[in-house]
Amino acid sequence: MTKNGPGYLLQRSLLYVCMIVLLFFIFAPLYWLFVSSISTRSELLNTPPHWIPEAPTLQNYLDILAPTESASRASTDFRFALGNSVLVSSIVTAISLVAGSLAAYAFARLRFPFRQTGLYIYLSVRMLPAISLVIPLYIILRDASLLNSTTALILVYLSFVLPFVIYIMVSFFQSIPHELEDAARVDGCSRFGVLWRVILPISAPGLVAAGAFAFLLAWDEFFYALLFTSTPIAKTVPVALAEFTGRNATDYPAQSAAAILALIPPVVLVLIFQRFIVSGLTSGAVKG
Repeated sequence: MTKNGPGYLLQRSLLYVCMIVLLFFIFAPLYWLFVSSISTRSELLNTPPHWIPEAPTLQNYLDILAPTESASRASTDFRFALGNSVLVSSIVTAISLVAGSLAAYAFARLRFPFRQTGLYIYLSVRMLPAISLVIPLYIILRDASLLNSTTALILVYLSFVLPFVIYIMVSFFQSIPHELEDAARVDGCSRFGVLWRVILPISAPGLVAAGAFAFLLAWDEFFYALLFTSTPIAKTVPVALAEFTGRNATDYPAQSAAAILALIPPVVLVLIFQRFIVSGLTSGAVKG
């Protein structure tokens, strides 16, 4: 098949058509979400719908970021939910990276009894259905007076984010050649010194990838946050988004504006660390 032949041109044309269709299905919902966020409720419910708002407004965003007396309670509370989500997700990510890296290094490099069994036990926690843990977790948090607090969410989120980080970092540490550690030990480094001075700097892409996915897991969690929080003091973004849906009506423009604001932190995180995330996942997939 020549480069300028009809078969090659047909193949390229089909490829571009498929790419355009795929991009449409990816970005059309996001575009409509943005259009909904800058539309009034009456215009949004028009038939046929307006793909370009005739009277765009930023009032829905102002009701969330700088609420007035006319703003709904869901819009007013969403600011606090954003702060709670950022706080909880950041702390969970930091703790998971520190504890998960130490645990993963132990599972990947050290030899001790029931090492493989212990790793499987950690990973099996991640596989348990969330609903099966609700009652014991609720009782524990209630007895510890932690219900309706960000502390409760941090502890609960660690139960499923930490095993995920351990799983990613074990694979990544196993891909690092043993010779690097042996050379550092010959030069006088302790086991912890090897980890701090050699392994972790090399593992930066894997740490970034694990941290990004840990943040997204904590950011998107809805089930536990719904059950263990009841006031704006501790509610997170997924729960606050659901509260725009009332018993008799749904404030679609305000909910769309809140959804756009909720998208910004994870999107910015992924865009900033995209190169490290791809590098970390591909490097950890190949054993050295």
